[in-house]
Amino acid sequence: MFNQLSDNLEGVFKKLRGHGKLSEKNISDAMREIRLALLEADVEFSVVKDFIASVKEQALGEAVLKSIKPGQQIVKVFHDELAKLLGDDRSSLDLNPPARILMVGLNGAGKTTTSGKLAVHLKKEGRRPLLVACDLYRPAAIDQLAQIGKQIDVPVFTPDPGETDVIKVAKAALKWVETQNGTAVIFDTAGRQEIDKDLVAELKKLRDFLDPREVLLVADAATGQQAVSVATHFDDAVGITGIVLTKLDGDARGGAALSMRSVTQKPIKFAGTGEKMSALEVFDPDRIANRILGMGDVVGLVERAAEAFDEKEATHMADRLKRAQFDFNDFLTQMRMMKKMGGMQSLMGMIPGMGKQMANMPVDDKKMAHTEAIVLSMTPKERRRPEIIKGSRRKRIALGSGTSVMQVNQLLKQFGMMRKMMKSKGKMRKMMKQFGGGGGGGMGGFPGLG
Repeated sequence: MFNQLSDNLEGVFKKLRGHGKLSEKNISDAMREIRLALLEADVEFSVVKDFIASVKEQALGEAVLKSIKPGQQIVKVFHDELAKLLGDDRSSLDLNPPARILMVGLNGAGKTTTSGKLAVHLKKEGRRPLLVACDLYRPAAIDQLAQIGKQIDVPVFTPDPGETDVIKVAKAALKWVETQNGTAVIFDTAGRQEIDKDLVAELKKLRDFLDPREVLLVADAATGQQAVSVATHFDDAVGITGIVLTKLDGDARGGAALSMRSVTQKPIKFAGTGEKMSALEVFDPDRIANRILGMGDVVGLVERAAEAFDEKEATHMADRLKRAQFDFNDFLTQMRMMKKMGGMQSLMGMIPGMGKQMANMPVDDKKMAHTEAIVLSMTPKERRRPEIIKGSRRKRIALGSGTSVMQVNQLLKQFGMMRKMMKSKGKMRKMMKQFGGGGGGGMGGFPGLG
């Protein structure tokens, strides 16, 4: 997320910090580079123009130019303006009864999946969400929502086969809702490849009938400036109350996130950051600004850890690490915890200064999957005592995991090195230093990295 923009901005700010004093020319040159970086990231032109004007005005003020570290001050000005552009602060959902949420957007943006993710988010908050399938043009969408409901244990209302009247479906759904003891209802609606009159008319009718508390536009972050146009059209048509940006975990340039809030004046409420049902984050402008500027997101990291880690399990693991009793069962537990937290690549991007290093040292998901398969192919005794895994056992494990003996050997060698390091505090510190990128040795013994 925002990798290209972050790298470009890092270069600009590095130059500014290199000057003991800044002149108007230094600042003008920097603003020109920042303007180009934002345009390359697909930020809408008028948004870039106003943003740069605001940053430049403050950067040329006496408080910056006469400060002890003017370069640092400009970074702070940029950060604050960026957070303001993204929406100043978190914007929560209006869930006062009747808590109805209408999900709208184009085909392929991820409305149905996002409806499920939002239901999971509401469950975490202690609410009782319900899902209603209102996409009558794509039967697969109804089946998909029903499957998602089963997966996340949320009741789903599905229309009768062949039904074409969305208002009739909505009426039946509201009667069904009365029998379900739910506290929030999410309506998944039909999308189109383009905005068309029929779609707009249908959505208007549905919105007027339901009178929802929230009308959330689900927009694909990778569509760049087109996403801004889509947001404007939907807002004019049905009056959106917020935006959910999907696919922010991919190679999206991020311009949509920076433009949509400014153009529509409607808050970005959530961001989809992965394929899992739990991969929906409350959009926090200050944290996103930190990530764009390579400052990480330590608060977000702690929140993810709190959700993923069991306190007793973590204490038990720490105790085993101290006594150098770490085995493949512990290793498997750690891998699964990392997955629950969003994976290594995602986590490293939240640690200050690690985002760029991870871009140059990507995690190989296939290798991580191979590693898990190897461990799962071991017997309980082999996981507890890896030293007994010799020739014939290694062949059996390779065969059972669909990997090669060489891959099994490599994992056992790396694991042996990790255990040795755990017995030596000095070596352990050295490994942790490498883990942080300071030792030049890559990511220590973690398989699938480097």
